[in-house]
This record gives sequence, structure tokens and C-alpha cells, in this order.
Amino acid sequence: MSRKELYENKLQMDYFSEDYIRFEEDFQKYSAMNVPLTFLIDDILRTMAVNQKNYFKLNKENAKDGQDHYFYFEIKMSDENKFVRAYHYLRTSQQIQCNR
Repeated sequence: MSRKELYENKLQMDYFSEDYIRFEEDFQKYSAMNVPLTFLIDDILRTMAVNQKNYFKLNKENAKDGQDHYFYFEIKMSDENKFVRAYHYLRTSQQIQCNR
């Protein structure tokens, strides 16, 4: 079974939440990539799941300011299906540094 098949329909993001809108805004603020975020979401979620991480890194080569940026998420298991993980955006590493 491929990784894609393993996680298919089991990793979700709430596209209509305030959290996702903030994530979209933060990602666009830092990303220099010409690929729309919508096309990257499945790969981002799969990478976090495979690596058992609650964050992903936008590397400095793909950032507008030439710095690494980390995007943190809260992961919740679905009440309806114990195999489904829902990712809720929290903040970026830059927002954490500003709060110190």
C-alpha cells in the first residue's frame, strides 16, 4: 500500500474555518512559490502525518524574506472516525518569536 493510499481521506483541513483563512494569509505573506496553496495542502498534510509532526517548514529557498518559516497545527482525531485526523492552524514560528 502506498503512502497516498494509506492516508487518503484520513487527513483533513477545515477550509471554511477562521484558522484556515489565517493559515492562507500567513502562507501567502511568506511564500515566494508560484503554486497556489490549494495544490500543496494534500502534500503538506501527508508530510506532517508521515513524519508525525504538528508543523511543516517553508524553507528559506521558497520564502520571500530568505528565512525558514514553520507553520504549527493542532491535530485532533475525529469523533466519528478514529482514523481521520483534522489539522487546525495555530501560528507561525515568527508569531511565536514576537510573543517572547
